[in-house]
Amino acid sequence: MKSELPYPPIATRLGSSTLQGTGGMHFIHEVLQDRAQQEPGAVCLYPEGQAPLSYGQLQDLVNRAAAWLRSLGVRAGHRVMIVGENCPEQIAMLFACSTLAAWPVSVNARLSGHEIDTITRHCEPFLAFYTARCSPDARAHAQTQAWESCPPDLFPTGNRYAVICPDAAPEVASLAHSVATLIYTSGTTGVPKGVMVTHKGLLHFAGVSAASRKLVPDDIAYAALPMSHIFGIATVLMATLHAGASLVVRSRFDPDDLAASLAQPGISILQGVPTMFVRLLAAVGNGPVQAPRLRYVYTGGAALDPALKQRVERLFGLPMHHGYGITEYAGSMFVTRIDAPRSDTSAGYAVDGVELKITRDGQPVQAGETGDILIRGPGVMLGYYRNPEQTDEALLPGGWLNTGDIGHVADDGALFLTGRSKDMIIRSGFNVYPLEVEALINAFPGVQLSAVVGRPTIDGNEEVIAFYEPAAGAEVDIESLKAHLAARLAPYKRPSRYIRMERIPTTASGKIRKEPLRQHLEA
Repeated sequence: MKSELPYPPIATRLGSSTLQGTGGMHFIHEVLQDRAQQEPGAVCLYPEGQAPLSYGQLQDLVNRAAAWLRSLGVRAGHRVMIVGENCPEQIAMLFACSTLAAWPVSVNARLSGHEIDTITRHCEPFLAFYTARCSPDARAHAQTQAWESCPPDLFPTGNRYAVICPDAAPEVASLAHSVATLIYTSGTTGVPKGVMVTHKGLLHFAGVSAASRKLVPDDIAYAALPMSHIFGIATVLMATLHAGASLVVRSRFDPDDLAASLAQPGISILQGVPTMFVRLLAAVGNGPVQAPRLRYVYTGGAALDPALKQRVERLFGLPMHHGYGITEYAGSMFVTRIDAPRSDTSAGYAVDGVELKITRDGQPVQAGETGDILIRGPGVMLGYYRNPEQTDEALLPGGWLNTGDIGHVADDGALFLTGRSKDMIIRSGFNVYPLEVEALINAFPGVQLSAVVGRPTIDGNEEVIAFYEPAAGAEVDIESLKAHLAARLAPYKRPSRYIRMERIPTTASGKIRKEPLRQHLEA
């Protein structure tokens, strides 16, 4: 399938990064390779419904997958789409692509056919691999192509592949060897944004993340976050392998499975987006939860709600750590310190190599003032694939990345997130930050989750609308909720409408999706 869009060549400045990573490594597959050489028999993965997989066994699978891809004609700079959900095959394909300097384009199988078709047209993959064994959705997507079964002596029976764009030109060597993966941040409308994540950035963050959690080979982490998302690839997968630890791999998040895995094999590291913890709390109530080995609990991918933090800490008897990262940076940029847990909802402190600047209208603000968050460091993306205009908007002179987020820095250097600039609501000439309103709604009895959006009015103002999801079996007293907010918020911040939802929509990685809520208001 050839692209119907006239893509200009990628600016040469995007291919100029140095091929140097942590410990002299250049490519992400070398992290696994190194561990497989040191401890080939150590458990690497606890897959769903399968026997544990050692580092040596996973490395052997990667080697054979790389040889298979090469035999099909995959070369450096080719894109290889991986349509699937978490499983050993997906991980093996990620590292096999790295071995060939090809670009894995991991997309979650739960995306719609339209979304996957849009990404396919944009990146022009040489072939698509479907983790059909572990994902019915991947199997369904394969049916839309002239698929073939993968070699049974390579992958478990059921996985499929299809040659999509055999004539698509590979990227030039200077760029091909820099990009570890393409991660698409959107794609439902218009031209999607494919973030070019670098080997250099992922290798650097693997060491940073492992150190921030004091990961050791005896640790076992839970991996239900999609590895098509930067959180799943960088924080969960790469950091765990860097430390030689183990992963409980799950294709989808199931709170009952998590509760069981905390007990056996005994999860010691638990990381997830806030909604994952919301669902866990809903499933277990007030506990107790058997988690004899659990020592570290962390959330990222969205701002931390204080009510959620308190509930999780009561459940586990452990501090809930927090961090801040975006797809355009290969991993978290800020993390709370493991030896100094915070009682507030700060995202913590800049990790090694990260520089921060807070600006407003392009000018630095005074200490403590809120403004746009700009970041510089080794994990900054090379740009948006085949999208020079949006690349120029995000990558600023001097190597700064405009994150699109708003926040401020406290006197001790800790970062506090205020919200996304695109989500900010302007009411009566004042700025309303949804996070502030959502935190108060979430703390109200009976509310499990909320999302606040703005709705334009005919006078050019914006109306504050609150969507809420009640806890199981609970009824939310709206009049009491209004009184609760009236005592705590200025009038212009208070929602004018409260809309009950059976379930707040989230992405495959668990982030709240606000666009469907805005569309609901227009219906």
